[in-house]
Amino acid sequence: MKPRTGLYGVLAEFPDPQSLLDAAERTTTAGYTNVDAYSPFPIHGLAEAIGFHRSGLSQLVLGGGVIGGLGGFFMCWYANVVSYPLNSGGKPLNSWPAFIPIAFECAVLLASFAAVLGMLGLNGLPMPYHPVFNVPRFDQASRDRFFLSIQVRDPKFDHDAVRGFLMGLNATEVTDVDW
Repeated sequence: MKPRTGLYGVLAEFPDPQSLLDAAERTTTAGYTNVDAYSPFPIHGLAEAIGFHRSGLSQLVLGGGVIGGLGGFFMCWYANVVSYPLNSGGKPLNSWPAFIPIAFECAVLLASFAAVLGMLGLNGLPMPYHPVFNVPRFDQASRDRFFLSIQVRDPKFDHDAVRGFLMGLNATEVTDVDW
């Protein structure tokens, strides 16, 4: 696979969380959509400020739970009615109340697998490389610095306009990010 080359986007550094939050709000208000923010801790309202929407993980977990529950119930039904029917004490072969605990446990199992695997997949993990790792000061993002990036794939992206816009947001430093 040929490595990507060229510009990934423009990264702006901010000194405190409120500056980042204000910059993120002004960025989305200006019409930029491919925006990402990096912070050493969660900032209330930042996800909404950069236009982050629901991920769909809840639908994956619900689907896993329903499939697990139905699969567990079918497994019990098939074993007791079709594969090995045994009439014990005159109870019916399809005694569904006895299948509920197994169906519940299978629902929980598949829902938890869907949650973990869906979270990893939707977050794009594992991610051993990201272009912002090339910026020398980005190692401070896990300590005490706050960053906002606008990517080249944004429909409104113009390199000079984006750099000027980010400088106008009182960023301490604005850096080009290469692949």
